[in-house]
Amino acid sequence: MESQEKPITKHFSDFLEYLAVEKGLSQKTQENYHKFLKKFLEFLRKNNKQNIKPKDIDEDLIWKYKLFLANSPLQKSTQNYYLIALRALLAYFSEKDIESLPPDKIKLPRDKSDKKVRFLNLEQIKRLLEAPNLASKAGLRDRAILESLFSTGLRVSELAALNRDQFKIKEDSKDLEVSIVGKGGRIRTVYFSERALYWLKKYLETRDDKEKALFINYRSKSKEKRLSTRAVENIVKKYALLAGLPANTTPHVLRHSFATDLLTKGVDLRTVQEFLGHRNIATTQIYTHVTNARLRDIHRKFHSGREIDKLD
Repeated sequence: MESQEKPITKHFSDFLEYLAVEKGLSQKTQENYHKFLKKFLEFLRKNNKQNIKPKDIDEDLIWKYKLFLANSPLQKSTQNYYLIALRALLAYFSEKDIESLPPDKIKLPRDKSDKKVRFLNLEQIKRLLEAPNLASKAGLRDRAILESLFSTGLRVSELAALNRDQFKIKEDSKDLEVSIVGKGGRIRTVYFSERALYWLKKYLETRDDKEKALFINYRSKSKEKRLSTRAVENIVKKYALLAGLPANTTPHVLRHSFATDLLTKGVDLRTVQEFLGHRNIATTQIYTHVTNARLRDIHRKFHSGREIDKLD
């Protein structure tokens, strides 16, 4: 009964522990949930409701919070993250038998602007990969980065976290399998093609340091030489502009391009889900723009409707 009477803000720390211990979410994800819930706390304070209890949350309060978010500078897709965090808190209350609003009462607004998946076609990929100046160490590093992103579909954070000792490349290696720890602490295998390995070997031949990181910042004056995710993003953007590609080309666009390429070649959605490390198949279904087009082409080519027409 004591939990029922605690103000909602007093439940935040227990909720974050629950995410870590029972849900197994990463430290970074916990920090994000904490940040998102602080926005809800800001809303409560502005409305003198910071001491409300879980049972006092109702649909009217949620509606007012949605209006609060809608009137903020946050993009629609970002607003959804704040609502998802609040919905997760309500799910926690439900699991712990703490009276509150059911989590399914929080409906997420649809973000029409975020529906289209951005990806590069093979001709654009070729221009991007060939953009770095191979006469410099940084250019070889950047070629290896671009090749690795397209070969594996890695998230930018996963690529930045790679270490040299994961790459024991034999002279006659045609490809390489590497185990990584992905989003949510989930382990999966990623695959480096013969082409990606070729450029990784070229790059590693230039390394005479003892740094642990696979990709390092040659200009950094700090002790930490590992390339940050922001640095990798800037590298991709730099070569996208040099190659005459859209300025919004990011490592995630290369991840989309990797998945789109596989689906175009006939790989099924479940297999692509494993390659990408998606926990839920619904996340992978953003690529239906590819599967729908392929199914349409198969239907046109093989369905017997045309044969019936010939019988007339």
